Amino acid sequence: MGSLPHVVEDCFGLLKLYSDGSISRNPEIPCATPLLNDDSVLHKDLLFDANHNLHLRLYKPSSASLTKLPILFYFHGGGFCFGSRSFPHFHNLSIRLATAFNVLVITPDYRLAPEHRLPAAIDDACLALKWLQGQAMHGNNENMDTWLTGVDFDRVFVLGDSSGGNLAHHLAVRFEAGSIELAPVRVRGYLLLAPFFGGSVRTMTEEEQPCETFWNLEMYDRFWRLSIPAGNTLDHPLVNPFGPCSQSLAEVPLDPILVVVGGGEILRDRVEDYARRLKHLGKKIEFVEFEGEQHGFFTDHPFSEVAEKVIQHIRDFILENSN
Repeated sequence: MGSLPHVVEDCFGLLKLYSDGSISRNPEIPCATPLLNDDSVLHKDLLFDANHNLHLRLYKPSSASLTKLPILFYFHGGGFCFGSRSFPHFHNLSIRLATAFNVLVITPDYRLAPEHRLPAAIDDACLALKWLQGQAMHGNNENMDTWLTGVDFDRVFVLGDSSGGNLAHHLAVRFEAGSIELAPVRVRGYLLLAPFFGGSVRTMTEEEQPCETFWNLEMYDRFWRLSIPAGNTLDHPLVNPFGPCSQSLAEVPLDPILVVVGGGEILRDRVEDYARRLKHLGKKIEFVEFEGEQHGFFTDHPFSEVAEKVIQHIRDFILENSN
């Protein structure tokens, strides 16, 4: 008689992968953050992909007119293995974004690994933008959601945090600057907060600073083992945008990009290298580092003093690229 299945990957006891390929998830949300709900922002959920039962959440300032209100997509983090629009810290950040910029925030879910390895999440992110295009093409008929009537489809920004930042990068490449593929939707820029990239060659911060207060390099490696296509390495193009097999971005027209990272992050050098390489290729990209801050500093504490500085950088980026 064969041996019983045993755990081969364990993420905080909340996600376990067994030797027979089976997976178990703890239904508890791995976040102790209190859920913020007040009257300043209204929100509701909509189905955007019936095939995979994927929903998104709309947030709008309760006092704002929807006439010509810009749109901000927010793709959450979680190492491609965790996360939902309903997680308290993602929900709270969406409220913060809606009020700070007076925008309609759209927070889509996407399929998670290891049940759905990459490129599933990227495919779902693309579908979310195509859903918005479908809404825009309805005009003002009965098929358009009322919250989207009158919003400014010509001023859309995409923000991604951690693995969501990885998604934002691939969306920027997939829907090139000036592309008519999303028309009448027009993405004006992408905001990458500590984008989750990897590579087989370690950076200096990965080698010399492999631990933060909570995050460590082994955790990141585990998330990659669970999310990348089976049998691939950390130089897979969906992991390493400048790996040996990755598409050359030299001739790819990209919309403006803002990259934000904490100076105390394990990912710090990899993120800076990403921004530096794009700048060398002549892309319009801004790199902002917050000294000493660790991974998730903005997402986990969106009302902190340093978060206000991030907000100001994002506000300047949106204003600069809105015309």
